[in-house]
Amino acid sequence: MKKGAPGGEATRFDAVFVDRDGTLIEDPGYLADPRNVRLLPGVAAAVRALNEAGIPVIVVTNQSGIGRGFYTEAQFHRVQEEVERRLAGLGAHLDAVYFCPHDPERESCGCRKPGTELFVRASEELGLDSRRCLYVGDRVRDVEPGLRLGGEVILVAGPDGTYDGPVPPGIPRAATLLDAILMSVPRSEA
Repeated sequence: MKKGAPGGEATRFDAVFVDRDGTLIEDPGYLADPRNVRLLPGVAAAVRALNEAGIPVIVVTNQSGIGRGFYTEAQFHRVQEEVERRLAGLGAHLDAVYFCPHDPERESCGCRKPGTELFVRASEELGLDSRRCLYVGDRVRDVEPGLRLGGEVILVAGPDGTYDGPVPPGIPRAATLLDAILMSVPRSEA
């Protein structure tokens, strides 16, 4: 895991935690077929800029479709492999992926966002300071963990340019993941 930009300079962020569905890829709802993976505009450029700056990109995603029986964990992994294959084809990569497979209507867990369990686990496993991370997603629940853990957050708009539900005051917003990265990571890092 890289902890600094090429040349050894310190970076502003230990890592960027990013949501998958609706932030990296189109969210058709309960995505089970890798053939339906569509990267959102600018995603590969954003991830590549973070890669080049030595800032790890970590996906944290709710996948309640597994717990609800809409698709299997194996199908989730095949979809994720396709996401990573498409990013790699554009010169970008993810450093880690964490997911919650639970059905929130049947199981109570701390790993489903807005819970912080997966972020804390990733920080411990990867040696990150959660206060020095950026948390980006298309739903308020994607960025709430960052607020609780003391990091910086940015909410990205959906494909129609709107935000999911009411946005609490003070939460920075961006049109896309690329816009979020450009406004958060200084040019010398990205």
